[in-house]
Amino acid sequence: MHQREIHNVVILTGAGISAESGLATFRGPDGLWEGHRIEDVATPEAFARDPDLVQAFYDARRARLKAVEPNSAHQALARLEAEWPGKLLLVTQNVDDLHERAGAAGVLHMHGQLTSAWCLACDHRVPWTKDLADNPPCPVCNVSGSLRPDIVWFGEMPYQMDRIDAALRDADLFVSIGTSGAVYPAAGFVQTARYCGAQTLEINLEPSLGSVYFQKSRTGPASALVPAWVEEMLAGN
Repeated sequence: MHQREIHNVVILTGAGISAESGLATFRGPDGLWEGHRIEDVATPEAFARDPDLVQAFYDARRARLKAVEPNSAHQALARLEAEWPGKLLLVTQNVDDLHERAGAAGVLHMHGQLTSAWCLACDHRVPWTKDLADNPPCPVCNVSGSLRPDIVWFGEMPYQMDRIDAALRDADLFVSIGTSGAVYPAAGFVQTARYCGAQTLEINLEPSLGSVYFQKSRTGPASALVPAWVEEMLAGN
């Protein structure tokens, strides 16, 4: 890979990068997420049917997040973001804040964040680290019971897709780290990038469902492979 020809970089991270910090991947081998069917905790219909269950589920995820720390892969990507001389967009499917806690400043959370709440009454999104199950009032409009997790559920549109698409079309290199290659639209990013002439690299614990679309792949734990790749990138510029 000729780093000297690379100026604009888009990086996509998924659950695999945070799994090494102790966070469960989105969909386990049994098809469940932390013991729940996806349909029961990650759809607008689930929230309408049983808001208490959904709020309690995300409250537990938020509490779990406080107990883990960024790993060396998060830290390496924060370093690359800070030191890369060209453009770099770090996009994550993850709803945790481990990239930010590692020092990354411009992370685009396409699926929302656990540390944010969305008020359905006034449409504001507010930083949030406490529970939502007890129906606290919105800090902006003061309506109680109007806050939901600021998470993109199945059936909802991921955030900032126009910005992501523009960056992919302008990229010289697209890198996917720790993703399943199964969840669209993110699973299609590699095809967009390649069509527009970018080099493509997958770094994953095992080949993803989309591995066939990548020109190069490195298989192993992100905590080991990502820091080594970042060293190569920075050494070549």
